[in-house]
Amino acid sequence: MLNNKQLIYTVVGIILINIIGTIFYKRFDLTQDQRYSLSNSAKKTIANVDSPIFIDVFLEGDLPIEFKKLHVEVKQLLKEFEAFNSNIKFKFVDPVNENDDAASLVKFGAQPAQIEIKQNGKISVQQIFPWAIASFKGNYLKIPLLKNQLGITANERITNSIQNLEYAFANVFNQLTHPKSRKVAVLKGNGELDDKYIADFFSTLRNYYFIAPFTLDSIAKSPAKTLQQISEFDLLVIARPTERFTENEKYILDQYIMSGGSTLWLLDMVEFANDNLGNPNFAFAMDLNLTDLFFKYGVRVNSNLVKDLYSAPKLLANGNERESQYSRYPWFYNPLSNGSAKHPIVTNIDGVKFEYASSIDTLPNTIKKTILLNSSPISKTVGLPKEINISKEIMANLKMVNEGPNPEEFNKGEFPLAVLLEGTFKSAYLNRLKPLKIEPHLEIGKEAKMVIISDGSIIKNQLQGERPLELGFDKWTNTFYGNKEFLLNTVNYLLDDKGLINIRTKNISIPFLDPIKISENRSFWKWANLLLPLVILTVFVLLFNYFRKKKYT
Repeated sequence: MLNNKQLIYTVVGIILINIIGTIFYKRFDLTQDQRYSLSNSAKKTIANVDSPIFIDVFLEGDLPIEFKKLHVEVKQLLKEFEAFNSNIKFKFVDPVNENDDAASLVKFGAQPAQIEIKQNGKISVQQIFPWAIASFKGNYLKIPLLKNQLGITANERITNSIQNLEYAFANVFNQLTHPKSRKVAVLKGNGELDDKYIADFFSTLRNYYFIAPFTLDSIAKSPAKTLQQISEFDLLVIARPTERFTENEKYILDQYIMSGGSTLWLLDMVEFANDNLGNPNFAFAMDLNLTDLFFKYGVRVNSNLVKDLYSAPKLLANGNERESQYSRYPWFYNPLSNGSAKHPIVTNIDGVKFEYASSIDTLPNTIKKTILLNSSPISKTVGLPKEINISKEIMANLKMVNEGPNPEEFNKGEFPLAVLLEGTFKSAYLNRLKPLKIEPHLEIGKEAKMVIISDGSIIKNQLQGERPLELGFDKWTNTFYGNKEFLLNTVNYLLDDKGLINIRTKNISIPFLDPIKISENRSFWKWANLLLPLVILTVFVLLFNYFRKKKYT
């Protein structure tokens, strides 16, 4: 028993500990992967928020076991945001039991996910809304909580989703609380993609940056003014040009790069002659008159086609009219790439789909080069011109899939398809006659970045009638690819908006139970969980009675 003096000391000590804990508040993350510690980049997005951000999370109710893990991780992450800034307010909502919530989510663009549940040899389908909605001062943005990727298991999907949570929330917080400041120009006038084919990407990009079209038509009359106007933009996007660049246009672009402007080149080095059905049946090399420009910067985009056994399928119809059926066939001219570098741009992205891409060579100079995307090891290149007979190609592809490729034929991959260049560029017109007289002419540029991608269609969204579909969605195969995420990361990086991208490099390890072992040992573990506590309790009671009798007898 404690005497009065000890009791007073104990009470005073407890009070002092609570006072000190209130003044010097500290949370400790003892996990090996630091999954419950917010990165500095995530903290910056809400550091100066002085008004409430309300978040409704629609992961509530009767959820599959793996989604319960996602529920727990989302809740823990939001608690960390709330602990850092008390203006973060969140609640969990069950949209299935609230029909109005489910209908509102669908109208808002938050589509439900159909989840297959395998239990006791039976398969059932459950509808889940893996979304959250954040609101700040009357503005609303949706937050995707589930990250879908090609060819992965349900557990891998949940792991990737958990790993992406901090970025998903920090990204939306950043959009809600930080005004736009950077400017992006979309080059027009050289046969680039029509607006309807790039609508989805730039409508998304408009949430972060100011977007405007820009043409080089006024070069002949006022080249200095044209350069001054284009230099007001932080990034220039060239989306699949099909017409040759003149020397005057190249010179303006060169001087823009020398002045420190970032560029994103999405280039097709191939053009097609089509048959009566609109199918490409002959491929030619396309000359955009950019070879000398890129050669000086340290790359060469080759006039060839990459064939990759790891590729996206092509949907073709079999039969006539009403009896026709659509089937997927391997199409090696559509390479898939998941990223070849440990770089924030390509970390944890879905497979990026290319269509008729060319290989890129890197040349030695002082510029730092990072290969972001490349073909798989089982790929090769074919020269141009090239006849493309779809029927013959499909038959050869099916034979290769069934019997395996010729190792002597597919043995020269991996071919670069997207390359990042960083450093101080030298002018392509260094020690050359200048096509225009502009003062000052820059021979050695400022620090700049550019990304060159050997496929212009990587940014092209499909259409449903005249309505643009989401970039990366293939309506023919009902498949999502990572094109949009890759290009968004690329633009963020080129504009030095690296904070949020760096969150993606955080690796989280989520342990899952083995479903096969669970099924095989189900009875054992059920009885073990039932009987083991009773056995332990019985042993404890027997030992307690034994020592009690021994002590007091």
